[in-house]
Amino acid sequence: MFFWFVATAVFTVYYVFRDPGFDYRMVMVGSVVPLASVRVLHSVVFGVALLTVLMLVTRRGVLRRMLLGLPIGVLLHLVFTGAWTNQRVFWWPLFGWGTGGAEHPVIARAWWNVPLEAAGLVGCWLIARRFDWRTGRITRLP
Repeated sequence: MFFWFVATAVFTVYYVFRDPGFDYRMVMVGSVVPLASVRVLHSVVFGVALLTVLMLVTRRGVLRRMLLGLPIGVLLHLVFTGAWTNQRVFWWPLFGWGTGGAEHPVIARAWWNVPLEAAGLVGCWLIARRFDWRTGRITRLP
């Protein structure tokens, strides 16, 4: 599972913010970062902490605007992976240090990954047609 998260995150940010100056490269990276861990990275605490650190460390400007996509992508990953359906994973470590033996949300979805990834491929194809890799901007999506 890779393309599903990239496409859903980019489409969500595009249609919610409608900001022609938004840099989608960090949204793409943030949307796949949580694939590495079922514990820390699938926790809403991690996403909020990442956003908090980013806001404290950067000043208003180009760097903050670019990096803001990273925590947005991480939080959108939690939505589109369904991590919120497991309290011990989503709220880790607030309900204890263990995850109760929870498996990775992508693995738990089993065969559903196939049609979701196919939809993600189509979405990434649509994005690639309108994406400028130098600026990270999208001209317009269908």
